[in-house]
Amino acid sequence: MLKVIDENKVWTLEISIGENADETEAQARLRVDENEMTGWGRARRHPADPRRPRVGEELAVARALSDLSHRLVDAAVADIETFAGGPVHLPG
Repeated sequence: MLKVIDENKVWTLEISIGENADETEAQARLRVDENEMTGWGRARRHPADPRRPRVGEELAVARALSDLSHRLVDAAVADIETFAGGPVHLPG
């Protein structure tokens, strides 16, 4: 359980998955107040691999979330640079 410091905030994450026999695509959409950010991922089944749709879903969703996380970091850096007045580097 999170400890409340001053206020609670809710960020809504929606994950959509589309697939056919050989490809799975996922979109991770994050909504914060009136802002929205989207990450995208794809997984392709190798012809020699067995058909296991769950594996493709897991990979596509993981890639979409990874893409989204990079976009969030980029947005945070841009915000910091705006008030810092110059380039910044976030370690890690």
